[in-house]
Amino acid sequence: MSGLAKTSVARKVVMALSGLFLVLFLLLHVTINLTSVISPDTFNTMSHFMGYNPLVQFLMQPILIAGVIVHFVMGIVLEIQNRKARTVRYVKYAGGANAPWVSRNMIFTGLVVLAFLGLHFYDFWIHEMNYKFVQANPEDPTRYYAETVEKFEPMWRTLIYVVSFVLLSLHLWHGFASSFQSMGINNKYSSGIRSFTRLYAIVIPLLFIFIALYHHLNPITH
Repeated sequence: MSGLAKTSVARKVVMALSGLFLVLFLLLHVTINLTSVISPDTFNTMSHFMGYNPLVQFLMQPILIAGVIVHFVMGIVLEIQNRKARTVRYVKYAGGANAPWVSRNMIFTGLVVLAFLGLHFYDFWIHEMNYKFVQANPEDPTRYYAETVEKFEPMWRTLIYVVSFVLLSLHLWHGFASSFQSMGINNKYSSGIRSFTRLYAIVIPLLFIFIALYHHLNPITH
């Protein structure tokens, strides 16, 4: 694997596979989060399962963290490699003649999304580690809904989530479709795949934004 990762094509494939893995995680994540709008009890049940199930905690969670690290490290490496290989730079950008804005700024949207993930980990994962292992609190399967809504009470935090998911949408708009191209998938299904990835890039971030705004506008009265 280390030998393959030394080639440009292999780096793109590794980045594409890690990206597709994260796309699947986004689908699972938004599905669980949507239950907080529909049924708080269901959200508490699913969140408690994800928070205490050994398979999730000690297998899936480390794989997810590794996927995030691999994807963004490969993205930075490829961006540096591309900049070094680009001997002639554009004097000015002539509309869409050179490349779409999204494709030319994947590194920047990706870094903003990475920063958002840092905030997200701080808000939820660090909180969970502190609750379970530092404070050693007993299990409380009913706490997750209230904790989630509380996170979205401040306007500034909700705005950060909204902006971050708008940028994630732009990142997915180009990156999701490109991941299939990086793996050599270019056939009669390519047009359908492109349409699906663009629909996904719009719908999934919008659902996350809806959830954040819903909880911000419907705080729990303590």
